[in-house]
Amino acid sequence: MDYGLITVLGLVIGSFLNVCIYRIPVEESIAFPPSHCGKCQHNLSPVDLVPVFSYIFLGGRCKYCKEKISLRYPLIEILNALLYLIIYLKFGLVLITLKYCILASLLIVIGMIDYDTQFVFTSTTILGGIIAVTFIIIQAIIYKSGTIDFISGGAIGFGIIGLIVFLTKGMGEGDIEIATVCGLFLGVKGILLGLFLAIILGGIVGIIILALKLKKAKEKIAFGPCIAIGSLISMLWGVEILKLYWNLLV
Repeated sequence: MDYGLITVLGLVIGSFLNVCIYRIPVEESIAFPPSHCGKCQHNLSPVDLVPVFSYIFLGGRCKYCKEKISLRYPLIEILNALLYLIIYLKFGLVLITLKYCILASLLIVIGMIDYDTQFVFTSTTILGGIIAVTFIIIQAIIYKSGTIDFISGGAIGFGIIGLIVFLTKGMGEGDIEIATVCGLFLGVKGILLGLFLAIILGGIVGIIILALKLKKAKEKIAFGPCIAIGSLISMLWGVEILKLYWNLLV
């Protein structure tokens, strides 16, 4: 029963994330106007908005103008639900589950927008920072610890990516904001591992893109999605990865 509720919640919020990903870059309100077809502008009915299933029942097309609907919409809904379920299975019904579910959804929005536009919107990172600080305060009150670790994590995220941006000019300043927010959520070890994985992933992606000539060497490649993926991996399996690394050393 719990798994079903978590999955449904993840799908519903995933549908909302699609709205954010589409509207934030065009500076359109995420609350108004109501959800509508991007082609014919027809308002969508509640039946049209059922996550995943509406896409299947409509055959991947708008019911009103038959415009093709991107497969990315249901995939993002499924991804968000899957992350929620994995987080719940790993941590259970505790405060950190809520914290990590919010981070997962936030990173989906930030990562996808950066992928689409090569731009990080300050509105998303400010919101992430406010939420992270709120959890730091709540955890300090409940557990009487963690404050220094999380604040230091934010500082490390800011410092590492900030230094790379300053020295290489190869990243955007928005990547500093993403790394800072992730550090505030994950703490010192979490952000160090997350950024390490992000840099490796970014290097692999860059080599593949250049090898396949998908972009020219001087063209920008969004690094935000790499930070998002690295942070998610660190969030979910960081402890296990660090233990494995330590065991290999000793």
